[in-house]
Amino acid sequence: MSDTSSILDRIGQTLGRWLERDRVEFEPRAALDPDTLVRSLRRGDVLLVEGRAKISTAIKYLTQSTWSHAAVYIGDMLPDQGPHMLVEATLQDGVHAVPLSKYERANFRICRAVGLSESERDAVARFMIARLGYEYDLRNIIDLARYLFPTPPIPIRFRRRMLALGSGDPTRAICSSLVAQAFQSVRYPVLPDIRRSRAHGSDYSRREIFHIRHHSLFVPRDFDLSPYFEIVKPSIRNGFDHAVIEWAAPSEAKNLG
Repeated sequence: MSDTSSILDRIGQTLGRWLERDRVEFEPRAALDPDTLVRSLRRGDVLLVEGRAKISTAIKYLTQSTWSHAAVYIGDMLPDQGPHMLVEATLQDGVHAVPLSKYERANFRICRAVGLSESERDAVARFMIARLGYEYDLRNIIDLARYLFPTPPIPIRFRRRMLALGSGDPTRAICSSLVAQAFQSVRYPVLPDIRRSRAHGSDYSRREIFHIRHHSLFVPRDFDLSPYFEIVKPSIRNGFDHAVIEWAAPSEAKNLG
């Protein structure tokens, strides 16, 4: 590694420690009890998180989204670490496994690839597990840090590219890029580049050709926007009856307000 690269890595690590500090004003709005969450998850599900760290501010601005982080649920595929595990990539720890309980007080969304077989779900999880130990790609940390200060007027069409400034090193990863690669490994679309072309024939019928978008161009909200991932809401999936809700009396609600 050159002296310049070493210096940049040290700068990136220092910035990374600062960027990953939690914001004290963060407050979850829809925290769910752990048992309900566990009953709703399947191996290979994508968990999108509204991060509470400073870096989340930059990612939300660049992606124009609530979601700033993505992880994949692998369940009990790492039996020595616990029954309900995720694999994620973060600035300080790179690609690593964490218990689901890490996000039990976070705002999150579960995105599930529709139509995947159990073996394909396992393959997605194994892809993530095989990358454990990879480093986070720190090359774009300085760029991300700039967006925490007076917000620059960057046209929306350029913002996604700001998150795609990777080093190109295959042993480094960014959270959503790694998750996208996992699904691409089983030929599953996230948000493919769909181009229409004319098929020769009397009616000039159109056909769609799917092109795999480069994994570095994926951001967390793509799994939310994808027409191929369903949104799983545990409170509904496990049974919900609005009639059993005990509402506060108007006078009590006024006092709480």
